[in-house]
Formats: sequence, structure tokens, C-alpha cells
Amino acid sequence: MFPSIRRGIRTLCSRRIYFFMIVVVPLGCTFFFLNLMNEGLPLKVPVGIVDMDHSSLSRRITRSLDATELIDIADDLESYNAAMTKVRGGELFGFFYIPSDFQEKALSGRTPTLSFYSNMSIFVPGTLSFKGFKTIAVTTSGGIVETSLTSSGLDEDIAESLIMPLVTDNHPIGNPWTNYNIYLSQSFLAGLIALLVMTVTSFSICQEIKNRTSPEWLSTARGSMGLALIGKLLPQSIVFISIGVAIQTVMFKFMHFPLNCNPWHMILAMMLLVLSCQAFATVVVELVPNLRLSMSICSLVGILCFSVAGFSFPVDKMYGAIGIFAYIMPIRYYFLIYVDQALNGLPLYYSRLYYIAMLVMMLTPVLGLRRLRRHCLTPVYVP
Repeated sequence: MFPSIRRGIRTLCSRRIYFFMIVVVPLGCTFFFLNLMNEGLPLKVPVGIVDMDHSSLSRRITRSLDATELIDIADDLESYNAAMTKVRGGELFGFFYIPSDFQEKALSGRTPTLSFYSNMSIFVPGTLSFKGFKTIAVTTSGGIVETSLTSSGLDEDIAESLIMPLVTDNHPIGNPWTNYNIYLSQSFLAGLIALLVMTVTSFSICQEIKNRTSPEWLSTARGSMGLALIGKLLPQSIVFISIGVAIQTVMFKFMHFPLNCNPWHMILAMMLLVLSCQAFATVVVELVPNLRLSMSICSLVGILCFSVAGFSFPVDKMYGAIGIFAYIMPIRYYFLIYVDQALNGLPLYYSRLYYIAMLVMMLTPVLGLRRLRRHCLTPVYVP
């Protein structure tokens, strides 16, 4: 094994692409995502206001809109068409429309209509503008109804109870700050590591077959395919795990992400994530021992991790034929461990199946060692 490990270290140090993919890309993306989401939630989305009424009530609505933390009145527009043109051009993410005679109709009880438009093709700012608009619209509607009731002689307390008979008290679990950074950065960076591990693993193995150095690689391990793989992948595993733990340290210690468990639980999850992703890529190479095809498959699976593994959409709500793929991706189990352990602080017993699933994935390459050894002994590169 030791000659194989020495050869693996020499290979790792021989090309700058390894250093770039294993060290530079993960750390660079970590800085980018954590800096991008540093405030936790994008605030002050630029929107417009179309005030066709120019009354004291419409000006009060405009001030209320501008005072919310989610949106920023960046432009006061003269017409619906001008506002829609700016939304379509990407200058604004939505606009709030106050019709003419709004105050007169509101005070006379003729139910005027408030309209707001959000650009949902860009999901996050569109959703935030929609939320800000709807909050002000509902508040304005309730205020007008309350004014009408009190002006008709109804007691103010009774009017308030009629408008809002129930008051909700929300307590978000795991992420009480509703901080996007805690959720998105953790899932994106873990998915990025999984993508890099799979592509680097498939590249390093298939590179031997492409360059016809695989017989020499096998002879270094005295003909043992298992020892050859361990010698090649172990140095990569150590570097990837070190980088992954460093990223976890930045998030949990310096960025103060919730960590409601023993830190070793998440460190173990990172170790298993790296090793199981290497095993997944090895299985792909065993089935398709071609540099171009195996890297394409690993890249495709790595990209699908961000959508199919359940980060942003629940697996049980996906189509069955799509959702089943989530359970063959190691990143899915890492994400479940993160939710159970770091966010919810459950006892380790309740996450045992996720750790076991990644351990089982680490053993799957054993099934195709003989096939990979045959291809390594008689390397044939197909471009």
C-alpha cells in the first residue's frame, strides 16, 4: 500500500489542476457564498410605485412601503406601462399600483383595488417583493376597514377583534432568524464538495487508462486493484476532508451557524461524504472506464445533487421516478444529518441510518474491482 500511496501523492503534486480543484475552488466558493449571504437575507429589493391618486392616503401607503426592510422604492413612475417596461428590462423587481380616486372610494366604502406586480422569474427578489407588497396591502385593507367601523360608531377594540380575531405567535425551529445563509450556504458548499470529489476521482482514475500508465499503477500495488485505488484516493481524501472540515469550522465557529450537537458528529459526516462520493465516482468508472463519459456522468450527478437531493424541494413531493434518485446520492444523507444533528440537535441514534447508508456506499466499488482491473491491465482509450 505504501508505494501506491507515494505514487498517489506524486500524481497529486504533479499537476496544478489537482491543487486548483481540491483547494482553490472550494475555498474560493466558500468565501463567495458566505460573503454574498452575510446579511442572512437579501434586503431592500428595488421596486417601483405607481401612484395615480396622489392623496394623503396613497402617500402614507408609499411611506409604509419604503419603510419595510424587504423592499426599497427606487422609482416613482407615472403609468402602468412605464413600470412594466422597467420590470421587463430588469431595472425593477416589481411595482405597487394605486389607482385614481383610491382615497375617495376607500373612505366611502366602495372597495377600491390595490394591485402589485412581482417578477417571479428571479425567484428570491420576486418573492421578497411579493411578501413586502402583500404585507402593506393587507395592512392597508385592515386599516381602512377599521376606520370605517369606528366611524360608524363601533368601539375600537371590538373593531380590531373583528378584523384580526386570532394573533399568531411564530417560533421557527432550527433557524429562528430565518437566515438564508444558514440554510443555503451549508447545502451549496456541501454539494460543491460532493461535485468536486466525484469529478476529481473519475479524472484521476481514468487519466491512468488514457495515458496507458494503468499497468504501471497496478504493478506498484503488486496487482491488487483495491490497494491501487486506496493508494491513489487516500491522499485526495485527506486533503478533501481537511478542506471540508475547515469550511465547517468557518461556518460553525466564526459565522456562528447553529451547531446543536457534538462537533464530531458533523466532522464524521464530512468524512463519510468525501469517502462515499469517491466510492460513487469509482463505481461510475468501473461501469464506464472512459475519461470523457465518466466525468460527464459524475458532473451531471453532482449538478443534480443541488435539485434532486432535497435541498430546496421535498423529495416526497417529487415525481417517484425522480425522487428515487435522491437516495443513491451521498449528499442526500449528509443533508439529513445536518438537519437532524446541527439544526435540531437530535440524539445520534436517530441519524444512525444516514451514517450507515454512507458507510454502505463506501463498499460498493468492491463489486466492480475485477472489471476495472481488466481495463487497467489492457488500457484502451476511446476519445
